[in-house]
Amino acid sequence: MAIPELSKMLEMSYMGVKQHCVKLEELGYLKVWRVPRVQVGRPQKLYKLTAKCDPLFPDGGGALVLDLLEGVKNSFGDSAPEKLLFHYFEKERDHWLSVVSAGQSLVEKATRFADARIKAGHFCHCQYSPEEGFVIEEYHHPLQRIFQAYPGLITLETRMIEQTLGSKVDRVEKKGSQGVKCTVYRISTLG
Repeated sequence: MAIPELSKMLEMSYMGVKQHCVKLEELGYLKVWRVPRVQVGRPQKLYKLTAKCDPLFPDGGGALVLDLLEGVKNSFGDSAPEKLLFHYFEKERDHWLSVVSAGQSLVEKATRFADARIKAGHFCHCQYSPEEGFVIEEYHHPLQRIFQAYPGLITLETRMIEQTLGSKVDRVEKKGSQGVKCTVYRISTLG
């Protein structure tokens, strides 16, 4: 997140939050980088928790879900986990559709989508480059561990994003604009 969003969420002054972020970066708990803005303006400075924070925020959900999916697989067959999660992605699509429906253009819908995903625990942003066109770069996905165990779910999620935005979406994993590995969703702006 950027300092203005952090200060609003924490109900602190901009400078107070900035001082904490600088100190946490020095201690190795935060990583900072600049993200180009879609519109005009200086790049935005974003802060992200580093792996040093992992022990402070244990993740019990991923292991639980993987254990449950393994049980479903053992009881009902190899395709059962993906069939079960198909329903999840349908519900996600309906939720995201309500979020993006106010957008007038594809760019506005995608921006609303990315903003809502940030609130849901993803770390992503929209950007345009002449080489790739309009993309959403995602640096953290809460279901990453689940996707590693069940890669077929990646296709389900990609189709859900296409249905939400009403546009073809190609998903690739590569180095993003910040020089680190990320998932890039290329959004077709052609009808």
